[in-house]
Amino acid sequence: MSIRRRVAPALAALLVSTAPLAAIAEPIHNIVLVHGAWVDGSGWRAVHDILVGKGFHVTEVQEPETSFTADVTATRRILDLQDGPTLLVGHSYGGSIVTEAGVHSKVVGLVYVAAHAPDVGEDEGALGKRMPSVLAKAPGAVATTADGYTYLERSAFPKLFAPDLPLAQAEFEASSQVPAAPEVFTTPLTVAAWRTKPSWGIVAGGDQIINPDLERFYYQRAGSHVTVIPGASHSVYESHAAEVATVIEDAARQVGQTN
Repeated sequence: MSIRRRVAPALAALLVSTAPLAAIAEPIHNIVLVHGAWVDGSGWRAVHDILVGKGFHVTEVQEPETSFTADVTATRRILDLQDGPTLLVGHSYGGSIVTEAGVHSKVVGLVYVAAHAPDVGEDEGALGKRMPSVLAKAPGAVATTADGYTYLERSAFPKLFAPDLPLAQAEFEASSQVPAAPEVFTTPLTVAAWRTKPSWGIVAGGDQIINPDLERFYYQRAGSHVTVIPGASHSVYESHAAEVATVIEDAARQVGQTN
């Protein structure tokens, strides 16, 4: 047998054996986390650490909560800095932000964590009135500053926002709140990224800030992959950080297979 005849079958076998490896996609490397109203990006610390430990490049947006437009702009600014395809994650009001900012060219998927996901022309304030939460039925729980910014009464924060966090942690977050302009809750969206990009949604079963049924409605409408964490509070991203990180990691891997 000639050398050419011996080499050809070997080369063919090599190509066959390596073809499946070429089909194995890497997970999306970049993850951007967007916090909700009245809190800041530090609440993502546990999720951040888990994901970084798994090799992801994770960035938290620190939106100012002075207007919906400003918060979307802050998110786009961070997305601009990413070096490639990015998974965009939003908690609570952050869900409205990622729905608007998620049309960014680098965003390939969305994850909603106990979050709002309005459609074009909708705003989360009006949608929340259709399916009221425990917070909506708690007179005086939401207070305002002299110049009209909203915040949760410090005594109400541990009970409504974070009942499954250690009390000292919840009380610290109550004292370090970021007051939010009322318009962040009532500005209609101009785009809805979930209409064109795959999404995942986490329902916090014991959420008192957003009605869990509203979360289910959002995710069903968006065709999201849904995970329910029974009994979890609105602070699910802190109290159940491992479960939340797992959903985000799974989303990154599934999106990676299609990009």
